[in-house]
Amino acid sequence: MADCGLFGIYGHKNAAELAYLGLYSLQHRGQESAGIVVSDQMTLRQHKGMGLVTDVFSDSATLSELVGNLAVGHTRYSTTGSPLPGNIQPLLVNCKGGPLAVAHNGNLVNANALRRRMEQEGSLFQTSMDSETIVHLTARSQKRNLLDRMVEALAQVKGAYSILAIARDKIIAIRDPYGFRPLCLGRLGDAWLVSSESCALDIIGGEYFRDVEPGEIVILKENGLSSFQAFDSSRHAFCIFEYIYFSRPDSKIFAKNVDKARRGLGKELAVEHPAQADIIISVPDSSNTAALGYSEASGINFELGLIRNHYIGRTFIEPRSEIRDLMVRIKFNPVAGVLKGKRVVVVEDSIVRGTTMRNLAGLIRQAGAKEVHVRVSCPPVRFPCYYGIDFQTEDELIASSKTVEQIRKFLNVDSLGYLSLDGMVRAMAGSPGEYCVACFTGDYPVKPEEKVEKVSLEKM
Repeated sequence: MADCGLFGIYGHKNAAELAYLGLYSLQHRGQESAGIVVSDQMTLRQHKGMGLVTDVFSDSATLSELVGNLAVGHTRYSTTGSPLPGNIQPLLVNCKGGPLAVAHNGNLVNANALRRRMEQEGSLFQTSMDSETIVHLTARSQKRNLLDRMVEALAQVKGAYSILAIARDKIIAIRDPYGFRPLCLGRLGDAWLVSSESCALDIIGGEYFRDVEPGEIVILKENGLSSFQAFDSSRHAFCIFEYIYFSRPDSKIFAKNVDKARRGLGKELAVEHPAQADIIISVPDSSNTAALGYSEASGINFELGLIRNHYIGRTFIEPRSEIRDLMVRIKFNPVAGVLKGKRVVVVEDSIVRGTTMRNLAGLIRQAGAKEVHVRVSCPPVRFPCYYGIDFQTEDELIASSKTVEQIRKFLNVDSLGYLSLDGMVRAMAGSPGEYCVACFTGDYPVKPEEKVEKVSLEKM
């Protein structure tokens, strides 16, 4: 699947409307499609579509037809599975025991092998998503109840998954044993909430309760919340990129505030890579907080040197590379009055392909900057991610084949400094063993059984 956004609510008469607002807060986690499935304890109803949440649910009548007091929503960008209407989640199916809808955030590293085996045994797949593998395994299980069938299914998969499933009378929230992807619980009066990030709880007036623990299954039913530890969770591997880039700064994920973590990254960066400069600027919006931390630690003023067009999507998660480069120029505009004649430190959260920063450095120079110094609040990204971040081959990672000095020359900047691995972990104020840092080190918590590729429906 991908690093998507999940939102669920149990026990509220306006479940669909609140799920819509929750997905709106999680729009940064995926722009390809959105969907909501609701239940009135008898019937599951759904509405899904390609595009932004506001586009998919642009007609108020659509939400009013989604009658029920429990709902699960999903907003998507793909790392496996093509960006096609058939791949929109939640995935609603009819199986023994009644209808079931599943929404998944993460990537399964053995999905292709499982899929081939089940196809040889007669299973018919309707999508190209790894998420459908979980549905088929659940449907094929001979266990008596839904929870036991899901546990048996998930025991066969490997990789990253946070899952929300909705049946007629319950919502089930599940997190993989390593806890790669975030998932938290909240309260809104008597209603229970589940979300990828706590910022989606805030928008509807909910309160953060706690995280769904790695390996835990949480069940929300009429009698309240119950849970059990389904899988051994002796090693955690929280995706550190959630702090660096993906999550909103106003969220709490993995039980830590993102804003505080990013400020810490910026402060460590200023200590490790100081610069003789006049101003600090960020690449808005994901590096704003790290830039503030850098400014605080260095004593150099933070200024708004780049203005972002918020009607343009995030260039990193735009899946078509030929559009990504064009979007950089229409997404950011330099403030010449701030930049002209100045020695500028540009704080960026990460450099993956390098093309975005190269274009930005050129724009900043064209606006009159005397010097451009780039500081990056994480180490060089050298290795592919197999757990849901959209860099799956070394060929697309500039740091996999170039030294820091070679990258500096490619970017055409005066200096370039990356935060060290030790500095990054130190800024998290946690144990180094808590986080997945495989994209920096190549040490994968779960070894991919084969190359993860996007599967096209046209090739099925």
